[in-house]
Formats: sequence, structure tokens, C-alpha cells
Amino acid sequence: MSRIDEMLQELRPGGVVFKELGDSGTVFGGLTGKSKADFSDGNARYVSYTNVFSNIAVDVDADDFVKVESGERQRMLKHGDVIFTGSSESADEVGMTSVVTAMVNEPLYLNSFCIGFRPNDPDLLDPEFSKHLFRSSGMRSQIVKTANGVTRFNVSKARLAKVRVPMPPLEVQREIVRVLDQFTQLEAELEAELEAELEARRRQYRYHRDKLVSEAVGAEHLRLGDVGSFVRGRRFTKNDVVDSGIPSIHYGEIYTEYGTSTNEAVRQVRVELRDQLRYAEPGSVVFAGVGETVEDVGKAVAWLGNEPVATHDDTFVFTSPLNPKYVAYAVQTREFHRQKERHVSRAKVKRLSAAGLADIKIPVPNLAVQEKIVETLDNFDALVKDISLELPPEISFRRKQYEHYRDRLLTFKEAAA
Repeated sequence: MSRIDEMLQELRPGGVVFKELGDSGTVFGGLTGKSKADFSDGNARYVSYTNVFSNIAVDVDADDFVKVESGERQRMLKHGDVIFTGSSESADEVGMTSVVTAMVNEPLYLNSFCIGFRPNDPDLLDPEFSKHLFRSSGMRSQIVKTANGVTRFNVSKARLAKVRVPMPPLEVQREIVRVLDQFTQLEAELEAELEAELEARRRQYRYHRDKLVSEAVGAEHLRLGDVGSFVRGRRFTKNDVVDSGIPSIHYGEIYTEYGTSTNEAVRQVRVELRDQLRYAEPGSVVFAGVGETVEDVGKAVAWLGNEPVATHDDTFVFTSPLNPKYVAYAVQTREFHRQKERHVSRAKVKRLSAAGLADIKIPVPNLAVQEKIVETLDNFDALVKDISLELPPEISFRRKQYEHYRDRLLTFKEAAA
């Protein structure tokens, strides 16, 4: 028998006392009488809806402020208060909870879109226990049932007050907290470890990419305009995107959807536009001519598909005898970005012209060297992607493990009256 199973048996031999929230404390609302202007230049902290929804323990230092005048009768939050989100577009997400586990050393108010609960006796519920308890499956199923609505679901204070809460002895609560906090700590440590490994791989990849390109054997530093030509794409809009049509590349997709190369377009546009559009042929490189940041603009993707792909008018198609993936890697280097900065217009939207791109130099070795560099960088890129793919499943597994034991530890038999 595992230690968890032993503890489960030890903790509930005769069941525990359950009490309705309304019988064991006060259910209360948030700020009243506030206008939108009161939240633009506030003098007191308040707990926002997002703060409650996103954290099982309230972030009491969040930079959310509201204007509260001297003499206003507003309820202030205290250590141990449990806060519920009051509404949601989804029934499953209504009544999410967060607990004030930190000591409150300054006035702290609750927004009007949430509901609070304060135990009459601070020894009824340890705040650290509450943060796990109210997000457990058993409690969530009760809380969700207090909501009503069709397109938006709302929790009422009266119905919330009827929710029945297990209240085991404090020593039992604290032992459960100890176990569950270990799970959350392990999850946080794993996530930090994987993120650190991923960032280390990214740094290693960037170093080798820049070194391999800049020190390519026998390379000449040539202007892109001297080894190839740039042609601007033709305009199409979101309304032209269809489920089945002409493969297309939009400038925004180059830095949000694609990596260094692709052989398949993520979106297609209407076939009626066929004769109006311009295309990238297989083996071309498509550059984004517009971006929100200097770093984004000028990013490129090598088109390796088997057919021409339509290109947006804020892109430039580069056609050359060079290995297209080599070009796409070369224009990711720090040296390329250093040169590019001289040609980017610094308006709100950053832009690069075909002439500006054509003026930037890259090292150009022979094709055999280009192919070797591409092979090496493809291997590094695969390693980075492998770790990126491992990260979400590992974190998800740890969270599911925590949720499993949380629900087991927080499922109690009610003691006989």
C-alpha cells in the first residue's frame, strides 16, 4: 500500500464534518458604486477577475488599482478569504476560486464581478487547504450547479451559500496541504528544468547557426540582389481565404506559422483569384516585408512544395540558384539582422523594401557547403523541436497526477450527524 493510500485511510476513519458555506461564514460581494473611470487612476489595490481565475492563491501584489475615497463603506479582503468568479461564458469555468493565503498588510478590495467567502472561525479552514479544496472535482461539481444562464452563466450568493464543504481537523488539512504542495513544487521544478534545457538548446542552435554561416568555407559575401531577384506578391484578404483553393502564404504567417522551410501552405485562397496573383515557385524563399517589430520583418521561409504558392503583397519572393533553406537560415543570423536594421522603416508598422533586402549581404559558399550547413542546422533544429514537443505533455502529465491525488485526498465521507 502506498503512503498516499495509508494516509487516505488514516484521515477518514469515521468521516468528517460538512457545513454549508452560509452556516460557517459570510458570503459577500465586491466593490459597489464604481465607474470605469475609478479604475484608471486608482489609489488602492483590488483583486481582479483575472487574478482570481488564473491563480489558486491570490496575487496580493498584482498592479490592479481602484479609486477609493475616504469614508467609503467597502469591504476589504483578509487572510483566509475564498474568492469565486461570479460569471463565465462557460458553465464549466464558472465559480473558479482563489484564496487569500498571504497576509494582507494594506487595504485590498474585491472587484464587483466576484463573490467572497469568509469563515466565521479562522480555524475552520486553513487557507492553504482551501486553495486546493475549492478547485477539487467534488467542490467544482457543486459550485457549477449554483450557476444559471444560457449564453452567460452566473453564480448567485444565495445558491453559493448552500454549497457543502468538508472541514476535517486542522492537522488533517495541513497534512493534505503538505502532500499536495509537494506535487505542485515538483511540477514547477520540472517545468523550470525543461524550459531551461529548451533555452540552452536554442542558444546553442543560434551560436552554431551564426558560426556555420559566417565561417562557411570558401564563401563570398554577396548582396542578395547580386545572386537573385525579388518580386513582390499580390494582395489578397482574409475574406479570400477558403478551405479548398490555391495554396497561399500571407506575410503574418511567416513569423507565426512557419519555421525555416515548409512544403505545405497552412491556408488557401479563392481559385477565382488565380490570374490576379503572383506566385513563389518551388525552391524560392518568401520574405515578410512587414512586421510589428524590427525582428519580425524580413523573416523568411523556404518554399519546398511541389507547386507554386500564391504570395501576399507584403511579401517578397526571392529566386536564386542558392539552396533555399541555406538562404532561410542565413537570414536568421545576427549579422543579417545588423544589416537589416539600416533598411527598416521605423513607423508603427515596420517595413522592408525589395531594394533594402537586395542590398543586404550574406556569405555564399558553393552548393555542397550550403547543403552541409543545411543538414547540420536541420539536426540542431530537430533537437530543439523535440524538447519543445516534450514540454507540454510532461507538464500536462504532472498536472493530471496532481489533480488525481488532490481529488483522492479531498474526497471525504461525511460523518454521521
